Amino acid sequence: MVKIRLARGGAKKKPFYSIVATDSRKRRDSGYIERIGYFNPVAQGQEIRLQLEEDRLEYWVSQGAQISDRVKQLAREYKDPSIREKYLAAKEAKIAAVEKAKSEAEAAAKAEAEAAAKAEAEAQKEQAAAEEAPAEEAPAEEAPVEAAAEEAPAEEPEAEEKDSK
Repeated sequence: MVKIRLARGGAKKKPFYSIVATDSRKRRDSGYIERIGYFNPVAQGQEIRLQLEEDRLEYWVSQGAQISDRVKQLAREYKDPSIREKYLAAKEAKIAAVEKAKSEAEAAAKAEAEAAAKAEAEAQKEQAAAEEAPAEEAPAEEAPVEAAAEEAPAEEPEAEEKDSK
């Protein structure tokens, strides 16, 4: 049975496909009956992305050849280029939506960071104000600290005695 399918060529990471009529029992890239066109998925700028000989395609279909799904898709695209334009427009819209969501997320994160920095600055101001006010009362507070310091050495010898046992 004759099939119309893609045969891969090109370099690694740079595919180039020939649209061929071949025996279905043959391997993908092995010998073929006839080359009907080509498909370059990585075409940029002025490079031709898709070339197809429609009359030869119709001939092979009339002879009973089966067309692969991808070749059917490419043939439809070749006959009506607006299909490709619609696909590209949808793809660009999706990319734009993702970029917009990303920029909104970055703006929200930036606003949150600014709010956190502002809250931290206010906390520092309050802490500085709190330190200034008790500065007059500080001598009264030092007495309990000294008492606690005197009690601490009394507890340390007990700890040393426990270590020696």
